[in-house]
Amino acid sequence: MDNLLENLLDERILRAIDEMGFEKLSPIQEQAIPSLLAGEDIIGQAQTGTGKTAAFGIPAIQRIDPDLKKLQTLILCPTRELAIQAAEELRKIAKYMHGVKVLPVYGGQEIGKQISGLKGVQIIVGTPGRVMDHMRRRTIKLDHVNMVVLDEADEMLNMGFREDMELILGQIPGEHQTALFSATMPKPILDITDRFQKNAKLIRVAAKELTIPLVSQRYYKIKNSDKDAACIRLLEYYQPKLCLIFCNTKRKVDELSEVLKRQGYQAEGLHGDMSQYQRDAVMKRFRNGSTNILIATDVAARGIDVDDVEAVINYDIPQDVEYYVHRIGRTGRAGRTGRSFTLAAGREVYKIREIERVCRTTVEERKLPSTGKVMKAKVFKLLEQAWELHEHEDIDLMKKYLLHKMEEENCDALDLAAVLLKYQVGDRGQEIAVDEAESRRFGKRKGAGEDRRKGAQRGRDRDAARRDQGRNGRRGEERSRGRRDERKGLGFSFSKRKKA
Repeated sequence: MDNLLENLLDERILRAIDEMGFEKLSPIQEQAIPSLLAGEDIIGQAQTGTGKTAAFGIPAIQRIDPDLKKLQTLILCPTRELAIQAAEELRKIAKYMHGVKVLPVYGGQEIGKQISGLKGVQIIVGTPGRVMDHMRRRTIKLDHVNMVVLDEADEMLNMGFREDMELILGQIPGEHQTALFSATMPKPILDITDRFQKNAKLIRVAAKELTIPLVSQRYYKIKNSDKDAACIRLLEYYQPKLCLIFCNTKRKVDELSEVLKRQGYQAEGLHGDMSQYQRDAVMKRFRNGSTNILIATDVAARGIDVDDVEAVINYDIPQDVEYYVHRIGRTGRAGRTGRSFTLAAGREVYKIREIERVCRTTVEERKLPSTGKVMKAKVFKLLEQAWELHEHEDIDLMKKYLLHKMEEENCDALDLAAVLLKYQVGDRGQEIAVDEAESRRFGKRKGAGEDRRKGAQRGRDRDAARRDQGRNGRRGEERSRGRRDERKGLGFSFSKRKKA
């Protein structure tokens, strides 16, 4: 973490973001965090997946007064999925900031439940329509708001939320800071910045072309508590000669390496707390194959340049989409085939969808190999390795030992071979359940194959229709009358925010 930010940030926030894996800030974070901490308005032009949530979330958490149980920060997002995801990340940042309460507010959830949950909330992450609904009910009050964030402002514009955005911004009575993030800067966005921001600082992060190499990509929905077992299951079934496993934190690298070593794997960790000598030694063993599983953080893995990596496992999904691309690019190199596996727990499924959207790729949902399939794979591998020794000079001696045991136990060769295999392979173990929590909450996602592609196309068609609806003003006179009634009932006006 940058020394300057270490001096600026509360040590409890530093502790939380260290656990989240923030070893190095992304470009948007490097530029936005100091400006927001200094109280400046900013316009951040950056693509999805560049770490924008932390760019505004860290300063927002820092500025909250935990003793004031009133709304202090309002964050607007275009969809409920993004609102939920952003709220979850803010909660992680605020993990050790006791007294800071974050709540996502979105349509489709029972309004009564949301109203009861709003008590004492200091940060709301919400969709414009539902925030407006609460404002109309007086269940969201903006009197103490000192920071407003418009996340993915161009998407909110495309979805027809311009009036809502302007109405909300116009109703914040006190002096406040406004941060706007958008991948593009169409004229309506510039109009909003002119009206509701003061001397805004423009931060532009150049979009990188994120291309996915020719690697098969799969993900598995599992519970966090099952990640160790799932990782072992994939290693047992695919048995890669060289495998890279990525974790977001140094602590998890150490923990997982110990778990795998206890299971008999030649595994070692690689992270920033190790000396250069230690890291060089680990890399040497990984390159020569004496260590065949390397567990690393993103920053520590930057120097890895090994062509024979057969598989990459994302134990944790990275904060930044760009890191995902870098990770899976470690396999399938030099014309070879490669595999990538990602473990997704709970709402992390939305990070998979974000990766697909930004990289224009497909990450196929799969079920973990069953215990029966794993046992079959292990048996076949063991038999294949054993038969390679059939011309070895000691085979005749082994035959004598086997004949002696068969006579002693009065058994045949097949029984004895089966017992030896069982001894080597072990028990089948328990099945690992699929984590269906998010499927139940938001509807089951399409599976692999043609059905999944058709579902994705239908989703794109719906998105395009929504954007067209927003651009062409198809909400029409009915919406205009509704907004006029709301403005009349609430006393809404388009007054510009107060200046110092």
